[in-house]
Amino acid sequence: MLQYQFFQNALAGALLASVLCAIIGTYMVTRRTVIAGGGMAHASLGGVGMGAYFGFSPLIGAAAFAVLSGFGIKWLGGKRNVREDSAIAMLWTLGMAVGILFAYMAPGFMTDLPAYLFGDILSISHTDLWLLGALTFVASVSYILLRRAIISVAADRDFARTQGLPVGWLEAMMTVLTALTIVGCLHMVGIVMVVSLLSVPQMTASLFVKTYNRMVWLSALVAYVACIGGLLLSYVADVPGGASIIVVSISIYLLCRTIKSLRASFLK
Repeated sequence: MLQYQFFQNALAGALLASVLCAIIGTYMVTRRTVIAGGGMAHASLGGVGMGAYFGFSPLIGAAAFAVLSGFGIKWLGGKRNVREDSAIAMLWTLGMAVGILFAYMAPGFMTDLPAYLFGDILSISHTDLWLLGALTFVASVSYILLRRAIISVAADRDFARTQGLPVGWLEAMMTVLTALTIVGCLHMVGIVMVVSLLSVPQMTASLFVKTYNRMVWLSALVAYVACIGGLLLSYVADVPGGASIIVVSISIYLLCRTIKSLRASFLK
């Protein structure tokens, strides 16, 4: 398998995405905004459909919709008479409805729509790798330089504000990075399942580590192992790669959870 260029690209993309999702996903899990991330992911379909209809890159449209929905959730959720989960549901379904309508009206329909919905990691190109690499670099540098501030905002935004930290600016930065991460991983696992890559490895890592920084790097390792396992499962069973990655990722979590529970029972 390793002699094939498409498989080499898939492994490289999986490594970059694992690091990127570890950095962004740990913030989302700690900040408890995973569902908001799911809303941003599904809303991005609106940009995909509009890109197909008007003739520009669907990924650019997806990025725009994801960013706008992220800020829209924050803005609507801040209103006194609007619950955040209701805002997420509204923008989630609006984006998907717009995407389906424009994809339906696109000339010849949008034949590659399933690739955006469910991913196709084996189709990752060199251009995709460069874009994913640049985004991973930006996220990594941001985390290294602003680690303490990011952790403070993720853990307790009100306390972070009392410490004089620019909470609004940091949240806006992380919202943009989250949206771009979602778009960057669309080719791997698709709109439907990308939120799992941003949360399940962190759930697994939290079984063994308690600090934020360790969770980032352990979840990156878990995510990459899941990606490799998913690729192998996809190759052996001839099933979609994106879905295979998620199944393996959740299986790793369940296995680790079971082992830890059994170990705790024996030590009693």
